[in-house]
Amino acid sequence: QVQLVESGGGLVQAGGSLRLSCAASGRTFITYAMGWFRQAPGKEREFVAAIGSSGGLTIYANSVKGRFTISRDNSKNTVYLQMNSLKPEDTAVYFCAAGPAPTAVASIWNYWGQGTQVTVSS
Repeated sequence: QVQLVESGGGLVQAGGSLRLSCAASGRTFITYAMGWFRQAPGKEREFVAAIGSSGGLTIYANSVKGRFTISRDNSKNTVYLQMNSLKPEDTAVYFCAAGPAPTAVASIWNYWGQGTQVTVSS
């Protein structure tokens, strides 16, 4: 069982930056791929970024490529999402997930956090 707690969300102006963190419980963190998804009001949950268990593989949604960076610190059981050049369309609740492999398919992920709100004003 893995418990995930996100933090770092907030209100930021367009063009600004935020760094989200996701702290995981348990000693098996290093065996899981980690990912970030987001869900805007009235929309389905969408993939943002994912990283392999060792950190060697990363994948991104086209909409965030070049602006967002996912990373992990296995010594701290934490995964991060650095978000730069934020746009109003990035406004959403951001969820952290843990699973067997980095993938954009939400149903593959086993564990989910409660989410953190990111609001980008224009």
